[in-house]
Amino acid sequence: MSSPQVVVIGGGAAGFFAAIACAETHPHSRVVILEKSRALLSKVRISGGGRCNVTHACFEPSGLIQNYPRGGRELRGPFTRFQPRDTVDWFARHGVRLKTEADGRLFPVTDRSETIVDCLIETARRAGVEIRTEVALDSIERSESSFVINLKSHAALIGDRVLLATGSNRQGYQWAAKLGHTLEPPVPSLFTFTLDDARLIDLAGISVEKVRVQLDGTPIEQIGPVLITHWGLSGPAILKLSAWGARVLHDSHYHAKLLINWLPDYSTSELQRKLAALKAEHPRQSVAATSPLSLPSRLWKRLAAASGIGVDRRWADVSKQQLLALTNELSRGAYAIKGKGVFKEEFVTCGGVRLDEVNFKTMESRRCPGLYFAGEILDIDGITGGFNFQSAWTTGWIAGRAMGAS
Repeated sequence: MSSPQVVVIGGGAAGFFAAIACAETHPHSRVVILEKSRALLSKVRISGGGRCNVTHACFEPSGLIQNYPRGGRELRGPFTRFQPRDTVDWFARHGVRLKTEADGRLFPVTDRSETIVDCLIETARRAGVEIRTEVALDSIERSESSFVINLKSHAALIGDRVLLATGSNRQGYQWAAKLGHTLEPPVPSLFTFTLDDARLIDLAGISVEKVRVQLDGTPIEQIGPVLITHWGLSGPAILKLSAWGARVLHDSHYHAKLLINWLPDYSTSELQRKLAALKAEHPRQSVAATSPLSLPSRLWKRLAAASGIGVDRRWADVSKQQLLALTNELSRGAYAIKGKGVFKEEFVTCGGVRLDEVNFKTMESRRCPGLYFAGEILDIDGITGGFNFQSAWTTGWIAGRAMGAS
């Protein structure tokens, strides 16, 4: 077989989508996917607890880009060309229906990630894409008119265009750098917080639907559900905060002060008045008897105790100082982050190829003609909810169409 015109390095979501877009749009193109492992589309398989969170029901580019701590501005144009509605239509045309859940996440109606994996592999093969697994690359070199892809155990491949879709793989970053690109240092994004705090001990499993969390000393904050875990805190608000604060937290070695407002619907003054009213209206009742502010009872008791209010203390016996301490505990409690955990098995990276070195109309390198990028190798990352896959579909689709047309 003659050498392929288009070599896609990386058998993940972005790589497959690009290869399919290239082969379907330009049937004359000879396209090959090279994957170093035996498994294809490994992140697709584990996404969404094995159900694959394909994308998110956010269909306006201006709103969609708000979900990307890095890369939102650059993705605005690409999202006018291929956005979540196009993703839904694409999979429907290829035999896979998606469903929207209450929080906006989209999954295959089968609730099985294998549905997406099988669709991508079968579509690629029908389009004539050659898929090679367990192929270890040694280096990529640019010649005057093509690329030489040196393989460790096979003869070298010659390709007219090369797409790097290697995700957060360190070797992919090294190849990009050797081909002239600058890298933003990759660091983790989307992770849970490790805490060792007496206020949270034995409360694992308790969740609060609306909480404001902020990294002290920064404007970085998020509002949303928070889940208390055996090791600290998780939930959508924490994961979003970890994404927006990825660099700050990395630079502080994941030791930082977290400010928690358990009742963000109340201003501090409103909360003070509410607690004073409770004291006046229920003087004989113990503070711990009920949770008057829609907080889980066990959490309410723990926060009251942290304010110096014993379990059996009656409202009548609560001092002004203790009321003030309780107000602060509820609205601005300080917790020490001692490290980071992981979010299930879905590892997302902040950092990668600098975005000003890529033409987002084609995803072609501005430094090395014929070299293209798609997916997580770029300094793009989204919050949880299908946004990282959407950037992979979009950048892969644009790159694939452009490579075949070159």
